[in-house]
Amino acid sequence: MSDNSEIRRSLEAASGVLLRCFVLGVALLVLWFVFFLVGGEMAYGLHGKLFDITKHEFELLNYCGMALVKLVVLVVFLIPYVATRLALKSLS
Repeated sequence: MSDNSEIRRSLEAASGVLLRCFVLGVALLVLWFVFFLVGGEMAYGLHGKLFDITKHEFELLNYCGMALVKLVVLVVFLIPYVATRLALKSLS
């Protein structure tokens, strides 16, 4: 019986960490998007001069970066969170 409760406690702790990481990853994405909308011109002015990139390339890099972060957040945090919650449900 104690093995089952230890496993349950470990899975609950892991699912809590995964949920917090998912929320922080989504918050990062929202913050990035807001900064891109509000300060995109200023950021392009700085990065365009430093790296000699066009506005289109700058926007493309930002959108691809946001897509990559979104994919990583979903695959690394959300899917394992759902899996641990399902495992906890099956232990009941």
